[in-house]
Amino acid sequence: MRILYLMLASWTVWANAAASAEDARTEVRPEITDDALVNPGMGWVSFHYSNRLWAYGSKNETGDTLEWFPGASTVYFRLPWSCLEPEEGKFRWDIVDSFAQPWIHAGKKIAFRVICCDNRYRYTTPEWVHRAGAKGIDYTFSTRDATPEGVLWEPDYKDPVFLAKLDHFLDAMGRRYNGNPNVAFVDIGTFGLWGEGHTFATSKLTQEQADEVVRLHVDLHRKHFPDTLLCISDDVAGNSRPGSHFPATDYALSKGVTLRDDSILVAKAPKQWFHAELAGQFWPTLPVIIEHEHYGLSRDRGAWDKDLLADSVEEYHASYMSIHWWPKEFLEANRDAVDRINRRLGYRLELRKVSYPKTVELSKPFEVESVWSNVGVAPCYGGGFVAYTLIDSNGKIAWVCVDESFDVKSLPVAAVGKSIEKRVVSPCNAGFVAPIPLINEGVVNNLKKNNEYPFSENISMLKPGKYSLCVSVGSRDGTPVIALPVNCRNEGRRYRLGEIIVDPRVD
Repeated sequence: MRILYLMLASWTVWANAAASAEDARTEVRPEITDDALVNPGMGWVSFHYSNRLWAYGSKNETGDTLEWFPGASTVYFRLPWSCLEPEEGKFRWDIVDSFAQPWIHAGKKIAFRVICCDNRYRYTTPEWVHRAGAKGIDYTFSTRDATPEGVLWEPDYKDPVFLAKLDHFLDAMGRRYNGNPNVAFVDIGTFGLWGEGHTFATSKLTQEQADEVVRLHVDLHRKHFPDTLLCISDDVAGNSRPGSHFPATDYALSKGVTLRDDSILVAKAPKQWFHAELAGQFWPTLPVIIEHEHYGLSRDRGAWDKDLLADSVEEYHASYMSIHWWPKEFLEANRDAVDRINRRLGYRLELRKVSYPKTVELSKPFEVESVWSNVGVAPCYGGGFVAYTLIDSNGKIAWVCVDESFDVKSLPVAAVGKSIEKRVVSPCNAGFVAPIPLINEGVVNNLKKNNEYPFSENISMLKPGKYSLCVSVGSRDGTPVIALPVNCRNEGRRYRLGEIIVDPRVD
């Protein structure tokens, strides 16, 4: 009987202690939202120039950064080289900067493809390159024949004169944009029709010849853009060849170049795309970019299927999706698919639960427990660290603690509805007490006599009192970077969890 009594007594003490510990902590389960997020390394990409200078930004209002298009994060400039360097050594960067700067001012990104061959311009590569002696062919796109009577010109992509002039141009472009934090990515688009590697209507290179050209152009871009995300069209491997490994794309991957599929919904199902398997080589480490065909053209030939568009994000584990049409018309016709895609495109970091002490002792460590999940299709490649910030009653930042042991890049991806949760225990501190240095007692007495010594004890770097506790994800120094899909008061991507009391002493 005594043993039973002791067991019951012990259980009662444990239960009371557990209840007391639970009462001493605040638990928050933030409301998860379906809001479209604009975050680094992902999002919808709006064509300002799509080879043609009038498509597809010419109908937008001046300075329009598509705030009305949910998830639009990047403006894309696909331009002929001849437009950017109409005369040798004389550059027209203003045709980019004028439309890039509003997006940059809005905290968004820009991206590029410079092309050397197009079926709309005779000299997509500048004419002065041809006059300088670069070899190439005249061709007719409609008949897909090289002919002296052809009105279009394609350079020989291995020609020494062509490569020397291109090297000079990329050097100038790299000085402006390599490592530029405003640049999301740069396409390697200086080979083939539209920068996609096609020569079916021009020089009709064999795949082996094309692979050699790809290696040259990958190396040339990597030379001038060593600190920039580069991507290359999947079509350099053959636009309809299924498989996971090809010499051209394997080489690109070995140089840290990611994949861009320019061919979604060009044809009807079951040939709506060909390289999801190939994307599997890239997406675990690099953000994959996909682009649907010009929406109106695909729609008119009966190839458009907005459900398949959403499915392509799943199969490619895509981080970026291009808006390849007039953006307002596209959004009006496909809003439900856009919303569905925004719930999965790239990464999406859900904060499921947070638990923290209601009261903490000044200058003493405490722990914040949290549960996180990535419900997107891709990793958060750039990573980020969780920070907890104390905000005072005036809305000012009072203290910041960053957990560098947990990088959100490590959160795994999973299929819809099967996300994997990760529990994180973050060490924090409630301020810091700075000890007053020992100084000569006579000096102290003299200062006190003149009311010039205000210190009676050690100095606290954080005042005791009530604070708001906020959570954020960003750089190692506590700067918020990543937007979260939570319904919490948001101050510069710091999300308020609740109140916390900093007590000078906790019994």
